[in-house]
Amino acid sequence: MNPLDLILTPLGYPFVARAVIAAVLIGATCGVLSCFLATARWSLMSDAVAHSVLPGVVIAAALGAMLPLGAFLAGLFTVLVIGLVRSRTRLRSDAAIGVVFTTMFAAGLVGISKIPSQLDLQHIIFGNILGVGTDELGVAAVLAPLVIAVLLAKRRDLLHWAVDPEHARVLGLRVDALQLLLLVALAATVVLATQLVGVVLVTAMTITPGAIATVLSRRFERRLVLAPVAAIAAAFLGVLASFWLDVSTAGAIVCTLGLEFALAAGLRCVNLQHMGKR
Repeated sequence: MNPLDLILTPLGYPFVARAVIAAVLIGATCGVLSCFLATARWSLMSDAVAHSVLPGVVIAAALGAMLPLGAFLAGLFTVLVIGLVRSRTRLRSDAAIGVVFTTMFAAGLVGISKIPSQLDLQHIIFGNILGVGTDELGVAAVLAPLVIAVLLAKRRDLLHWAVDPEHARVLGLRVDALQLLLLVALAATVVLATQLVGVVLVTAMTITPGAIATVLSRRFERRLVLAPVAAIAAAFLGVLASFWLDVSTAGAIVCTLGLEFALAAGLRCVNLQHMGKR
């Protein structure tokens, strides 16, 4: 088989082409966002928001409301509660995040078992990217570039805040507004991505690309390029691999991200050893 056929044959199927486009859009958005989350040491916050959308989706389904709206409100509620727990208790951030998001996720599981609905828990957790429709793709095509544009437009202020909030305050930056902006961008991205690719892939996409970029470069501007490139490459290759190997698409994308991280870490170790021999 011609190597080019490995790419063109799957893309000949409309559902695979839509999955690739959706994965690339999500990858680009999560890649940019992950740089700020990694710098601010907020990587676990994305995991918390991704898992906490479940009760919001359940309640929205029971009320006949829009599922993305319920997920978005649940995500915002989660980050506000985490902030409250951190400020009013002696718990560290990781403990506060762990307590709140596991409770929210468990509440969602209880809701699914008690509230009649047509929700498919498997699709929420693992996604159904091969079933992405044109309407969902249209929403992603509008929202993803919007989130990226806002983050890039405010990247310098967000970087000052992520590195040192107190110094950012001294510089005259509105620290609370910047934090809220990042939280809203995170919640919007997680809600969008969860609808398309599921909780597992969202968590990986908002953590691993930023980790890869951090390993490869110290310069933040360069990370803003490396992270989305890594996420887009993993998304594209993961969808194609899932087609040919007949495996879970979300799982293939996450495994590809893991391989990219291993490669980046290996290159970093080689560079360090080379520098040490000089």
